[in-house]
This record gives sequence, structure tokens and C-alpha cells, in this order.
Amino acid sequence: MAMIPPIDYATASEEIRAAHDEELRLRGRMTNMKRIQLHSPAAHHIYAEWFTLRDLLRPTLGDRAIWLLSLAISETCRAEIPVTFFRRALIDSGFDPKNIERTSDEALLIDFGTAIATDANAIPDGIWSQLKARYDEALLVNLVAFAGIMVATCVFTNAVRVDLDPELEVYRRKA
Repeated sequence: MAMIPPIDYATASEEIRAAHDEELRLRGRMTNMKRIQLHSPAAHHIYAEWFTLRDLLRPTLGDRAIWLLSLAISETCRAEIPVTFFRRALIDSGFDPKNIERTSDEALLIDFGTAIATDANAIPDGIWSQLKARYDEALLVNLVAFAGIMVATCVFTNAVRVDLDPELEVYRRKA
């Protein structure tokens, strides 16, 4: 059970209800994590910038690479909700998360995600060299910022003990 309960829409302030309604308008669903974050619309907004950064990365990296990067970060952080979320994205797109033939770019992004989630002070120079050879500075800044929000999302879901959304249950890793 989550350490912080989700908002109660019926008794929430106008500001919280407006943020809730805007999230539904933009993304069409409301997760347990978002329902909890909406106690602070500012916090919810900051975490929702994940979508802004994803959209900036998408034209160059593509969805699958972004999902694999996010999955690597989530697995390294041992964050069940994000792991299950990205397993769903991959499975629903026809991929087996355990048996994906990764491109060299995807492998590099997975290595980067694992490294940043393990110890951001110790990302190997070799990873940085490869990233800098492939991407410009703006993309690299967006990539690091995106990975940072992904790590923060893992910290949030783990620390608060957010309950797994029921629709994710079938995508959970089997023990």
C-alpha cells in the first residue's frame, strides 16, 4: 500500500482538479503515481516533463530505443512500476523484452541508462565517446535530462511504494 494516498478528486482543490483534468486531456489516462503526485500540481508538472523530453528525443532515437533506455534505468533502480510500464510498451508493440535483437544505438543507450542509474559519477568515458560521436549537444542534454527524470520517477515510485496499476498486472515479470 502506498505511503501517500492518491488524491480524492471529489474533495480536491480547483487547482488539483484542473491539473488532473489536463493530464487526462493530454494523455488519456491517470496512473496511480500521477494521482499521488497531484497532491502537488507543481511536482506533477515537473515529472510530466518526461513527456516533453521524450518527444524531443523521439525523432532521433525512436520509441523502441527510448523504451529500452527507460527499461534499463528502471531495472537498475529495481522499480517495479516503471519496469512493468515499459514491458507493456514493448510487448504491446510485438517485442519480447528478454529477446530483443538490439541495434548498436539501442545497446549504447541501454549501457548509458544502466550506468547513469548505477552511479552518475562513474559513466564510463567509452560510453560518452560513443554518445558524442552519434548525437549533438542538444540531444545529449535532453538525453541526460530524460534519464534523470526517469531515475527520479523510479525513486518516487519506490520511496512512496506506489501501487501497481491494475492494467499493468499482466505485464509483470514472472518470478
